Amino acid sequence: MSNHARTERERLAELLAAAGPDAPTLCAGWRTRELAAHLVLREARPDAAAGIQLRPLGGWTRRVQDGYARRPYEELVRRFRAGPPRLSPFALPGADEAANTVEYFVHAEDVRRAVPWEPRELDGALAEALWRRVPLTARFELAKRTPVRLVLAHRDGRNLTVGQKLRGTVRVTGDPGELLLFAFGRGAQSAVTVTGWPKELAALRAAVALPAEPGA
Repeated sequence: MSNHARTERERLAELLAAAGPDAPTLCAGWRTRELAAHLVLREARPDAAAGIQLRPLGGWTRRVQDGYARRPYEELVRRFRAGPPRLSPFALPGADEAANTVEYFVHAEDVRRAVPWEPRELDGALAEALWRRVPLTARFELAKRTPVRLVLAHRDGRNLTVGQKLRGTVRVTGDPGELLLFAFGRGAQSAVTVTGWPKELAALRAAVALPAEPGA
């Protein structure tokens, strides 16, 4: 059985190691050093990781993460590559695959696409795993921001709709990994095709990151 989280962890660790501690990422305000610190904190310090999602705890999370970021970068990358500590929730059977496949795929692209990049052709099993995660991601990330109905269209013909009750429709077409990145707010650096009426496209562009317009 494939373990996509393990594969994406190794790929992300390799990208972090190759980039060095001060390379840019697509995570606003974070260099690779801060991203590596975030990854270690998330697995090693569940007390501080809670602040990633819970705003009242965000100050504690930032302080702990800043402490990690001051450690040697090579140590952070090594700790991340080694996998979750034995007592981490992510060490429970199945937790790494369920919780980290998308996390590591997206953050690997955060490193890779912060500099000139080329589209990545995904293994079919990984692409299918990512497609299964698109609906949940779109519901929690896109639905609260889009001003128009969105149809996220897989190139094989499958699709899902976000904001069913909204007026107007924009169609976003791409491979599963690209649609997932779009849903996570990385649309400006995603290989998707966005089509719709100009007024609806303008409204969407004001609310959601989209690829640059042709000729821009």
